[in-house]
Amino acid sequence: MAVTKLIFNPGINKEFTDLMDKGGWSDGNLVRFRKGLPEKIGGWEKTITSSYEGTGRALTAWVALDATRYLGLGTTTKYYIQGGGVLYDITPIRKTSTNSITFAATNGSSTITVTDSSHGAVVNDTVTISGAVSLGGLVTAAVLNQEYQIATVTGTNTYTITAKDTSGATVTANSSDSGNGGSGVDGVYQINVGLDVYVESTGWGAGLWGAGTFGSATALTETDQLRLWSHDAFGEDLIINPRNGGIFYWDESSGLSNPAVNITTLAGANLAPTKGIQTIVSDVDRHVIVLGADPIVGSARTGSIDPLLIAFSDQESATEWEPTSTNTAGSLRLSSGSQIVGGLRSRQETLIWTDTSLYSMQFVGAPFTFGINLINENVGLISPNGVVNAPDSVYWMARDGFYSYSGSVSRLTCSVLNYVLDDFNQGQAFKVVAFTNREFNEVGWFYPSGSSSENDRYVVYNYLEGAWSIGELSRTAWLDDGIFQKPRATGKDSSVNYLYTHENSDDADGLPMDNVFIESGDIDIDDGEKFGFVKKIIPDVKFFGDNSSAGQINFVLKTRNFPGDSLSTNSTNNVTSSTQQNYVRARSRQMVFRAQSDDDAATGLRTGFRWRLGANRFEIRPDGKR
Repeated sequence: MAVTKLIFNPGINKEFTDLMDKGGWSDGNLVRFRKGLPEKIGGWEKTITSSYEGTGRALTAWVALDATRYLGLGTTTKYYIQGGGVLYDITPIRKTSTNSITFAATNGSSTITVTDSSHGAVVNDTVTISGAVSLGGLVTAAVLNQEYQIATVTGTNTYTITAKDTSGATVTANSSDSGNGGSGVDGVYQINVGLDVYVESTGWGAGLWGAGTFGSATALTETDQLRLWSHDAFGEDLIINPRNGGIFYWDESSGLSNPAVNITTLAGANLAPTKGIQTIVSDVDRHVIVLGADPIVGSARTGSIDPLLIAFSDQESATEWEPTSTNTAGSLRLSSGSQIVGGLRSRQETLIWTDTSLYSMQFVGAPFTFGINLINENVGLISPNGVVNAPDSVYWMARDGFYSYSGSVSRLTCSVLNYVLDDFNQGQAFKVVAFTNREFNEVGWFYPSGSSSENDRYVVYNYLEGAWSIGELSRTAWLDDGIFQKPRATGKDSSVNYLYTHENSDDADGLPMDNVFIESGDIDIDDGEKFGFVKKIIPDVKFFGDNSSAGQINFVLKTRNFPGDSLSTNSTNNVTSSTQQNYVRARSRQMVFRAQSDDDAATGLRTGFRWRLGANRFEIRPDGKR
């Protein structure tokens, strides 16, 4: 019998039916395309073993003058800087209470009521308590004088915490805990946290166009918005901005133990914005740009965001914001849309998306400083982090598909578009994260599926080969290689938040990657007019990695006689680096070929290696019409 070499078109196509996708791949998971061939993606490991509070939402990296490499991590509750393999909490301080805090405990309960006049806290805020003495029983000074997350807010002047010892174990008060903690108790409050989920009708532009309270005049606030961050290096220092909140400055020379401070408190600060939607440092001209700033009225900022206003500082200054004839500070207002969704520093320009349009902002020099041009209308951005720079273009996701920009806007032809949009949680679309993986010429997006409130899937586009791939992986922020050798990402392991390094392993943090597979569309003979009979498969698989010699995958043949029939698994055969051929007996009008990691195999047969498919050969012949 003749041996037929089966070579499939690169990329996954879910726009066709399985029968129409002849010669293509119809499904896959944790597989990429490289030089037209499918292979298992690289694995990941924890960057550091310590976890962090909140869900990671933003990552950035920069280098100090002494060549120290820093990584910034914004979460739903805090902001961290990684330095020397340790995460340091530099979350800005909102309020400090001095000698004003008292406590009340209840026998048999771990709940402690804290009284602090006009505390301004919300649930999940962080407060660090010091100067307290024992309440008289099990609630000792060591128990009280710690950092706490606020459990409930019971009034303007009261809230509760859950007592814990220094190891984090819950402490229950006894009948002797009748004191109030003394008269010298201080509390340091970090800035209010935002939400971990997107909630509609919480300000300008909430929800889809014309839906719910879209376009209402409700003021944007930090605490009723999904907590997202923008951040950018200013020299060796860092500027951070919780979306719809204040703009903060971390001075590298102050050290990693000191929090970022509001730019309005910096020496020489003059009319600096008090709030913003997103903050960017322009590349060549070195201006701090605040998208959605609060305007200047008279001699002061209003404290209320104008969602279409762009404010920019004087050149090479983070403190001077008052426009004068002798500086380049100023502002401009966009005319299209109801709010700015996001912006991106690109090649010699800053791109800005409103909910309806795309603008280009370029430095032109005095007296106007920046020029603004409308590039395209009727093109949106699905989320503030849904856009990314790649070597050839800027790529982003909108609610109706994927786009690129390299001087003009183009819509990408996507072979998995309906698959993505049909099972997409539109209510949590603001969580979409765009990413690049330059080593493999990829751009992609992590997104929440219809049944998930958090990012649990991805779609990837190889921009050199035009191939799309899909899969399941929960990542909430991403940083490509560059300052660090490999990409970094945030995710969870057993509900604990960790920072991961990707493409430096063959496995999922030392464990097998489950459900790795690639599956073809239907294979037939004479357009299904005749039955096909397959006797054997001659594999062409490359195994690579430290354990490549022991690696194993499965070749699976599925069969059916009519397009409407369910597929039946005909055979499953192990393939190793030494497998010469697999004998099968499969007869049907249509067949599907699947290569997969064997999830039932021993761990040693699934870890320490990757695999890549080549030109597998099938011994196949026509076998009649019945």
